[in-house]
Amino acid sequence: MKLNTKTIFIWCAIALCSGAALYLALTLYLNGYWRFNYPSASRYPQRGLDVSHHQGEIQWGKINSDIYSFVYIKATEGGDWVDKKFIDNWSQAQATQLKVGAYHFYTFCTAPEVQAKNFIKTVPKLNTSLPPVVDLEYAGNCSKRPSKAEFTADLQVYIELIEKSYDTLPTIYTTTDFYDDYLVDTPFASYPLWLRSVFFEPDFNNFSNVIIWQYSDNNRVEGFETLVDLNILLP
Repeated sequence: MKLNTKTIFIWCAIALCSGAALYLALTLYLNGYWRFNYPSASRYPQRGLDVSHHQGEIQWGKINSDIYSFVYIKATEGGDWVDKKFIDNWSQAQATQLKVGAYHFYTFCTAPEVQAKNFIKTVPKLNTSLPPVVDLEYAGNCSKRPSKAEFTADLQVYIELIEKSYDTLPTIYTTTDFYDDYLVDTPFASYPLWLRSVFFEPDFNNFSNVIIWQYSDNNRVEGFETLVDLNILLP
């Protein structure tokens, strides 16, 4: 098909406009001015945050408790790593109106007993705390990929130690791909679930045990100099 000059010009203009629109959308997203999910505040009124040392110095007193009701703070990772901001974040968050909990990033490459010990010695046991969370995901994990049976056995050890220490069932934070690979058709599929899905709203019929949905990972919130994750507590 032979294209005339006018047609070529139109297609070039469309390509340029599409590229500019894509660049603008990406820029807005990366800088926290736009996101993919905008869940209804009337349907999901209980909002929360999750933080780590990546958020730097948090001005806890500036967080609007009329909007946000809970926060999870990274405490530990693997067998010996403690988040350098955990102690400060934990103590300062306790002084706010937020409900506060802690989470552990679980790694494939460290024995579950050692990981549980790391979390238990780091996170105080308070009756007012939210249930402890174990973070299960591929991003940031080591290169080892255990079999599903091996992983299930190890995670069972970790969870039993955490449950015994804190007298409550821990919540599992995960992604849809990790859930499909390692959690479906295991006892953990029925555990309280905190699901990450920042590009679309998941079909909660497929995840009937979801209690928290992390719906965005790049937001501007008063009290933070960096972008921060947003979550909702499902009704």
